Amino acid sequence: MNRRKAIFRITLAGIGLAGAGAAYEWWTLVRSPDMSWLRNNKELIAALSETIIPATDSPGAREAGVADFIIKMIASCTPVKEQNNFISGLKAMQDRCRSKYGKPYQHCAPADQEAALLYFQQKGQPFKGTAGKLEARLTGRSFFRILKDYTVEGYCTSSAGATKGLAYLYIPGSFHGCIPLQPGQKSWATN
Repeated sequence: MNRRKAIFRITLAGIGLAGAGAAYEWWTLVRSPDMSWLRNNKELIAALSETIIPATDSPGAREAGVADFIIKMIASCTPVKEQNNFISGLKAMQDRCRSKYGKPYQHCAPADQEAALLYFQQKGQPFKGTAGKLEARLTGRSFFRILKDYTVEGYCTSSAGATKGLAYLYIPGSFHGCIPLQPGQKSWATN
């Protein structure tokens, strides 16, 4: 065999392997998501959301029922690519916690939970500029971005979050576009 044929075959094999890897990645994004696995891991989602919005003098995400909100939003209102990103991220979170800390995320110490979430936050950072826009268009939001967005939205729209976690007036009165907040004042739940 001469050198040109060998280089051509090696190049062709490399292109084939890269194409197969890309096809597998694409398949993982567009396949039918495992919604039963998502529903069975409500406690994991509750623990993750509680790490983002913990209970203090106001109720945390767990008490506000954010896990149910996230599951409902993922199942009903999220594109298939992002559903698969979220479910894959949950599985990766459990795998990382089991391999690094020897237990599932829910049973880890708070410092370990924060470290695991920080890892996935950094891992899910999009590229800058046009490459980031292209990545977002092709693959959707990252696991951490979806988790954070739905946690905040679920908390702020829950009864406990809107009335106890945020300042709330049932009838707020007239609109004032720019009012300075007083020291220690909560953000408003109503506009």
